[in-house]
Amino acid sequence: MKRYEMIKSKEVFNSIIKNGNKNKNDSYIIFYTKSENYKPNFGLAVSKKLGNSVTRNKIKRQIRNIIDNNKLLFKNNYNYIIMVRKDFINNNYKVNEELMIDLIRKVKYEK
Repeated sequence: MKRYEMIKSKEVFNSIIKNGNKNKNDSYIIFYTKSENYKPNFGLAVSKKLGNSVTRNKIKRQIRNIIDNNKLLFKNNYNYIIMVRKDFINNNYKVNEELMIDLIRKVKYEK
């Protein structure tokens, strides 16, 4: 995930969470809204409850890698906020990637 694809602004981040649609499973919550950009933008949220900073950064690296490997599954013109839930830690990388892909497909085919 490139820097220009990331959502850094607190106002945009909060507006997507407040006004956007959401889908969730045991490991993720994905909030999404339509945007004016032609490419999808992403924001990541990992709670301090999941571990110390080393653990949280590892989780964020894994999520960025999952997004990069499956970028074609995301709709263009959308902003996404991906929140990680506690069950993420109990799964290995492959299971987490499959859960993310299933959730993205649900989001993609919603009206």
